[in-house]
Amino acid sequence: MNFRQFAFRNVLRNKRLYIAYFLSSMFTVMVFFTFAIFAFHPAFSEGSVNKYAIFGMTVAGGIIYIFSFFFILYSMSSFLQSRKKEFGLLITLGASDKQIRLMVFLENILIGFFATAGGILIGLVFAKSILLIAENILIIDESLDFYFPVLAIVVTFVSFIFLFFCISVLVAFILRTNKLVDLIKGDKQSKGEPKASIILSILAVFLLIAGYGTALYVKGASVVFVMIPVIIVVTLGTYILFTQLSVYCIRLMKKNKSIFWRKTNMLLFGDLSFRMKDNARTFFMVAIISTVAFSAIGSLYGFQSYLTKGIKEINPYTYTYSPFLDDSEEIIEQDIQQINSIIDEEKIDTEMEEAELAYFDTTTEESSVLIVKASDYNRFAALISEKELHPEENEAIVVEQSDAVITGGQKASDILMTSSVQLENGQEIQPSKTVESAVGLGITGYYVVNDSTYTELGTPKRTDFTAAWNVLDGNDNQLIEAGRKLEDQVEHKVFAVDYNLYEINKAYGPILFIGLFIGIVFFVSAGSFLYFRLFTDIDGEKRKFQSIAKIGLTQSELKKVVNRQVAILFFSPIVVALVHGAVALTALSRLFNYNLTLESALVLGSFAVIQVLYFLVVRFIYVKNVIRTVF
Repeated sequence: MNFRQFAFRNVLRNKRLYIAYFLSSMFTVMVFFTFAIFAFHPAFSEGSVNKYAIFGMTVAGGIIYIFSFFFILYSMSSFLQSRKKEFGLLITLGASDKQIRLMVFLENILIGFFATAGGILIGLVFAKSILLIAENILIIDESLDFYFPVLAIVVTFVSFIFLFFCISVLVAFILRTNKLVDLIKGDKQSKGEPKASIILSILAVFLLIAGYGTALYVKGASVVFVMIPVIIVVTLGTYILFTQLSVYCIRLMKKNKSIFWRKTNMLLFGDLSFRMKDNARTFFMVAIISTVAFSAIGSLYGFQSYLTKGIKEINPYTYTYSPFLDDSEEIIEQDIQQINSIIDEEKIDTEMEEAELAYFDTTTEESSVLIVKASDYNRFAALISEKELHPEENEAIVVEQSDAVITGGQKASDILMTSSVQLENGQEIQPSKTVESAVGLGITGYYVVNDSTYTELGTPKRTDFTAAWNVLDGNDNQLIEAGRKLEDQVEHKVFAVDYNLYEINKAYGPILFIGLFIGIVFFVSAGSFLYFRLFTDIDGEKRKFQSIAKIGLTQSELKKVVNRQVAILFFSPIVVALVHGAVALTALSRLFNYNLTLESALVLGSFAVIQVLYFLVVRFIYVKNVIRTVF
């Protein structure tokens, strides 16, 4: 057996430790290769697809490539820590420093080669499916046909082989700088009881509470100004949480006899503080990376929801016509005829209503306020099946369509309720109530009065005109095409909801698609970090439980202890990340004054379910390895 065969077999013997590293690296290569398929797709290169999409994918590929460098470097560093005893044995048998570095170099190159080849192969298998998914998410008119991506294969293969080569050289250099005596005795040296400062533990709680409190307290534009300080405070608090507070809490539980001496809790908490202290930096990194993934995907998804749902809520009608203030009746009539002509041309069945909108002075408002008679309001309400309003004589109802905020931070309805409607005879009508309605006649709110009361308002300060069409029958393509023609041919005086949503989704699709991929890469890598740390310490755990089993530890008790310990170590950073992500998305919702509860729950819930499934797999492998050695 030559040296290269020895390195190859060494990888196979350590497949339990290498498998997560290999699969994560392969997944990263696959994602990079996917972006390369898009980047070199003929539909993009020929210029028929939005150039922003290709630019975004290029940037995303670069981010993934840079992140892969640090991910692989960290993974290999973890492997070196877990193989101290092996290196010490090789030194004892006569292996030189150069040979050990060469062995590590060859192992990493071998794994890198197969991970790169495997990632490209899997990418080719699923390429057509990914192209079909992207075609819908990116909302492009052209078809992303499958092609054999020769250039993408070459770029991906060369890039990652170069990356693994650089990592291999760097890791071999790091190994050389370590003292070999530490490699032999490192796993036998006593670390002593981990110490935790009560002052730093309290500081961690204070920093997290202060960061969370600030993020949840501020509203509107203030969220942007406090964002950086909150991120710094919470990040620092998270680091102290894992390095100090977690160890301090475990020590408190160990001092509590009712907890520590109960059943197998002594085994659970016995060295948990050591493992929490040793893995503190890993847990901190996993928590921060997972938080970035949660927040990025949740923000992108939430912002898209904010844009699309907000537009739909503010503009409930399929098409809305708002002429310029100086347009004559003749121009308005011509526009209406042209709009109806385009709608008929696309064979869309609609209902239409139009009305003259009058603005009057009120007792407190400096500017004029829209006052609508009930009959006009009810006609527009019928278009969208909204509840009708029937105010009594000398009664005014405030209608608010959205949560619009005006000067002073007050809602339009709050100001309109403090004002009053003045009749021509000098009588003032106080508004009786506020009604939330989708009837969009006024952006910031308006009054609805009885028809007879409306005639007593006198001469309006100014008048406007509006018309609305609501579809009865027509598919999405017809609505979008009609909207495109209307906004182009009627001098941008028509707002077409479906067409505008289509344009928003078309522009936002690449961002969401890219963000989702990057977030998934970060999340998978975070899970892999946890896997590495758990299995790095498994040899020591086996020796510990072998000794304890000799004095009567049963297999069921062992399973219980290991399951609890693995769950604590696995979920500690994930739970912290979920809390961080929930606070971040709540702050985002307060920034836009838009409820993102559903979107946040969907994103965080999805990742939590994925992490639970990942934990079940890791736990099964871990427990199986420990039990097989002990019993």
